[in-house]
Amino acid sequence: MALLAIEGLSVGFAREGRFARVIPDLTYSVEAGETLGIVGESGSGKSVHALALLGLLPQPPGRILGGRAVFDGHDLLAMPEARLRDLRGGRIGMIFQDPMTALNPVLTIGRQIAEPLIRHKAMSMRQALDRATDLLALVGIRDGARRLSQYPHEFSGGMRQRVMIAIAISCEPALLIADEPTTALDVTVQGQILDLMAELRDRLRMTMVWITHDMGVVAGIADTIQVMYAGRIMERGPVNAVFASPRSAYTYGLLQSLPHGARPPGGRLMQIPGAPPDMFAPTPGDPFAPRNPFATPRCHREAPPLRAVEDSVAGHMVAAWYDLPRLLA
Repeated sequence: MALLAIEGLSVGFAREGRFARVIPDLTYSVEAGETLGIVGESGSGKSVHALALLGLLPQPPGRILGGRAVFDGHDLLAMPEARLRDLRGGRIGMIFQDPMTALNPVLTIGRQIAEPLIRHKAMSMRQALDRATDLLALVGIRDGARRLSQYPHEFSGGMRQRVMIAIAISCEPALLIADEPTTALDVTVQGQILDLMAELRDRLRMTMVWITHDMGVVAGIADTIQVMYAGRIMERGPVNAVFASPRSAYTYGLLQSLPHGARPPGGRLMQIPGAPPDMFAPTPGDPFAPRNPFATPRCHREAPPLRAVEDSVAGHMVAAWYDLPRLLA
């Protein structure tokens, strides 16, 4: 059963008298216990759609134009703000991109971890701080009782991210949205955070939506991958199936741009030509067509619908008019 079902979500932004529909019509679902990895370049709509779901989209300039986002049987987009506040930080947790700006610099770490516990679990400050000590230990921060009285600037980048995780999981949410939580971290710390998140997911039985631009991160954490471009889903399916046989030229380009040991010495990494489209000046057809070396004339005229891949596993879907494996053969 789907814990989260998004149906026809449409989001736009106004700027200097112009308007862009940055997410035209987004539909997908996440099953209870599933980890969905959403991947794409900057500007693909990954973070914007997550902010829209939680009522955190700045309005103006942003605006939700339509659609539904049903969480556990209730439409988040139709909820009164008071009810949505009860869910945020409680049954729905979120890890934001930059822990240095997401954490309040003038409040202690202990106060910031305690806040959702006091609000959503009706704990006293003493009870919340005791629980905060346990949470710091859970995310791998030692000497938690002492560190509760410290401020964000006294923590390293990796430790600040662990604090953000502690805040996000403090109320044991049913759904955790992680928005590029490893972007600013070095590779070693990134690996530690991925291992930690996988362990916490299994221990707390959380459903996760992991937003990233890094295909390697998706491979390490997700069950299902959803590739987005210009606010649309280009490809979606089980991680192993999509990585083994991508059907979208965009997915293929992202995978071919990754360095790995199987490449011959001196081999060149693939580069996707061009740049993402200007959403304030949309063109007809597939938004990736101008950058796609496999594009057909139909790609430039008509946007393809998301359809099932007939010769792949269940759940593998692509939005493309061409047959990529045949073109690559």
